[in-house]
Formats: sequence, structure tokens, C-alpha cells
Amino acid sequence: MDARTERGRAEEQPQHPKRQPDSPPEHRSASAQGNESQPKPSLRDRLREHWILSIAGACLLVIAVAGGLMYWLDTRDYEWTDDAFVAARSFSIAPKVSGYITDVPVTDNQHVKAGDLLARVDDRDYRNALDQAKAQVAVAEANIDNIQAQLDSQQEQIKQAQAQLDQAEAQLKFAQQEEARAKDLVDKGAGTVQREQQTHSDLNAQQANEARTKAALIAAQLGVKTLKAQLESAQASLQQAKAQQDQAELNLQYTRVEAAQSGRVVKLTGAVGTLASAGQSLMMFVPDDIWVVANYKETQLAEMRPGQKVEFTIDAYPDRKLEGRVESVQPGSGTAYSLLPAENATGNYVKVVQRVPVKIVVDHWPADLPIGPGMSVVPWTKVR
Repeated sequence: MDARTERGRAEEQPQHPKRQPDSPPEHRSASAQGNESQPKPSLRDRLREHWILSIAGACLLVIAVAGGLMYWLDTRDYEWTDDAFVAARSFSIAPKVSGYITDVPVTDNQHVKAGDLLARVDDRDYRNALDQAKAQVAVAEANIDNIQAQLDSQQEQIKQAQAQLDQAEAQLKFAQQEEARAKDLVDKGAGTVQREQQTHSDLNAQQANEARTKAALIAAQLGVKTLKAQLESAQASLQQAKAQQDQAELNLQYTRVEAAQSGRVVKLTGAVGTLASAGQSLMMFVPDDIWVVANYKETQLAEMRPGQKVEFTIDAYPDRKLEGRVESVQPGSGTAYSLLPAENATGNYVKVVQRVPVKIVVDHWPADLPIGPGMSVVPWTKVR
């Protein structure tokens, strides 16, 4: 009896509702032989059976390959690094003169413009110093006017002495002529000896008068030199007084601590009533002029040049893509300019790829984002 007959009989027998009796060994072997005789479906048959999923998978594969190829073709022209940060020349704001702080019109993280008042020092002492300096200037100017008046008077005395000298010289000349005529008359016997002696005496008197007037003229001229020296000293005193006045005016201006450029106030420590000394920090200041320093590996700099376009994102604002350009590449690695540069000539040497700072500038920073030094940046520099 063949296997088909045995299988028919087994189907006709009633089955137990809970347990099916075990099939005889002949039936199990026949079933196994029947299953082995059936052919397995091929890959093509399976693809035909699930043709929608097959087409969808093929499309996804093509899209993935095309996308990967396009991404590679685009990114191969860029050099990127995650070792980049926003940088700025931040500095400390401090008064140049000491005194009590009377006003601090700014607060933390406030944006200010150039010339805005940041803090004010009590200026009463400096106003008094300015008044004293102005008084010293007035005294020096009055002293100069006094000496100038004396100098003008001395010039008149010189003119008077010169006139007296001219008069004395004229009288001396007449006395010489009189003495010569009297002597000539005596020699001819027409004149008296007394007359000749009188004219000789008058001549001596006029000579003495001339000498006296010459001495008076020289004294007046020397007085002019003395007064000119005093005038120069007074002028020097005036210049010194004016310099002290200028310094007092500067000190008074220094009581107003103003912003030298536009930027933001950070780490504000100054408060009203604080006794601040000259040079004591009241706050930190971050200028609006900020840039990005990207520490690229030295193997990435082969084709990097100033002026190349840079696209970057800031970790704090990953959804905002910003643009800039390469301004310069530092001539040397960062370690070469550190406080303790590496000394490769000592000990064992292990070559490590160095990083070189690249300065990236941005023409227009977004005004709605608070961006400051130290923020992490991921730049992509287009080098090809």
C-alpha cells in the first residue's frame, strides 16, 4: 500500500479533541520525503512576490549612494575643525585717579557705545586742585606783566641816559674848544692865564660828566638784561603753572571713566561708595570687534590662504550658519608661542601633529545673538 493510501486513511480516522495520536513511523518518513521533494523558492521568486518592497529598497539604496557621493564631492573641498573659539581683545576698565565711586550707570552684560559713562569718581578734590592751578597761572601772568612794565620803564631810562650822554658829549666838545682857544690866546700873549685855567677846569668837569652819563647808560642797559632774565624766569613759571593746570584738568576728566569703544560690560565689580585706587579694576570690557581663532592641524594648511570663504556654526546656536573669511594664518604653531614651548631636542621624541591658529573675521555678526570670547565654533574653510 502506498503512502497516499495510508495518508487517506489517517484523515478518515476520528481525532481526539485534546490529543492527536502519534503518527506511525511510516507516515512520518513519507511526509518528510514529500517535503524534501518540493523545490525551495529562489531569490527572484521572492523579489517578484514582494516587488513593492524590492523597488523601495532599490530606490533607497540609489538615493543613499547618490547622497553619499554628493556629500563627498562637496566636503572634499573644505577643511574643518572643532578646535575653534570666538576671540576678542578683552581688557580691564580702571580709573586713572583714586577716589570714592559716586556713580556706576551700567550693569552686567550691558552694551555701551564709545564715549558712554561707565563710572564716576568723586571730583571735588580735583576741582579744588584745578582752581589752585588756575590761581598759580594768574599769579605767573601778573608777574610777567609786572616785569614787562619794568622793562618798558627801563627802556625809557636808557633813552634818558642816552640823551644825557649826548648832552655831556656836546658840552665836553665845547669845553675842549674853549680850552683850546684860551691856550692859544695865552701862547700869543693876548689872553690871561686865569682864563686858560678856567677853561681847563671846565674841560675836566665836562669829561667827568661824560663819564658819569656813560656809566648811567651802561647801568640802564644792564638793568634791561636783568629784567629780561627775570621775564624769562617768569615765563617759565607761567609754563609750569599752565602744565599743572592742564594736569589738573586731565585729572578732573579722569574722574569720568568712559568707554573708549563700543562693546559690552562684563564682570562688573565697581559699586557706589567703593574707594577705588588708580589702576584698580572696576569691570571687564569686551569690544564689539571679535573674530574666530581656528586651530587647524598643520596638515590641513597646504591650500589655506587669506580671503577664503568660511562657513561656521556656534555650538550655542547650532541652527544658525554664519559666514566669514580667512584673514591670516599664524606663522608658527600654537605651542611655539606658549609660556613653556616644547623642547624637542631633549629626551625621547614622539612626533605629534601640531595645530596652527588661523584668524577668521566676520563682517557682520548677528545683532540678535549674544556672542562673546570663548564660545566653541565649528568652521568649514573652502580651500578648493
